[in-house]
Amino acid sequence: MKVVLFCGGLGMRIRAYDQPVPKPMFTVGDRPVLWHMMRYYAAHGHTEFVLCLGFGATTIKDYFLDYRETHTNDFVLRRGGAEVELLGTDIADWTITFVDTGLDVPIGERLRRVREHLDGDEYFFANYGDVLSDAPLDQMVDQVRDAGAVGTLLAVCPPDSFHTVAIDADDRVEGVRSATDLDLRVNGGYFVLSQGIFDYLDAGEDLVGDALPRAAADGRFLAWKHKGFWAPMDTLKERATLEAMHHSGEAPWEVWRRTGEGRR
Repeated sequence: MKVVLFCGGLGMRIRAYDQPVPKPMFTVGDRPVLWHMMRYYAAHGHTEFVLCLGFGATTIKDYFLDYRETHTNDFVLRRGGAEVELLGTDIADWTITFVDTGLDVPIGERLRRVREHLDGDEYFFANYGDVLSDAPLDQMVDQVRDAGAVGTLLAVCPPDSFHTVAIDADDRVEGVRSATDLDLRVNGGYFVLSQGIFDYLDAGEDLVGDALPRAAADGRFLAWKHKGFWAPMDTLKERATLEAMHHSGEAPWEVWRRTGEGRR
């Protein structure tokens, strides 16, 4: 299945104003978070990617055009560097389609602009390009197929740094509870979609704000309640947390390490 990644966001909360790097290109370890996400899909057998570019498109293009497999794989060097034998590979079997979908364009319109690159595949993945998880991809696909739905989204608990505040009629605080203690779910940014989603998506519209409510009103959009790992990278604090997990070797999304691929 193809994987559509929306990777043209500004990421204003995590970058300096004059830094020309789109949020998916901020690194975890020595690779962008976008790469980590793509490796996760690839580890599950999904190696055809469609990148919806916007802000910082050139940065993303150049990164892959100048890609160095030796940065994350062992290798043998001979003849003073004239010959390099890779002992592993990251992206050799990937197919990546780069599509400039414009600046200040809603996610839904970005999706519409890459529809022709989906080759009419009945189902495909979609993602925001800056969120890491151990989402059960195959089970999410089965959920959509079995229900005849047009899509499903990963529904996750809010980060534990958020608290809800109960307030009485006189504006007195009655209590404070962690959001994780409540039966609340937020959109985790991982989608499985069918071509049917385009029946609910008009030009210039948003995927979640416009198309999803229409499909949901028809009973055709689902949610996968995920109890596993999920972490966005919207702030420097969140990035530091992901960095620490990566360097500890205990990063739930790095399934390729456990299967013997790439860096040991």
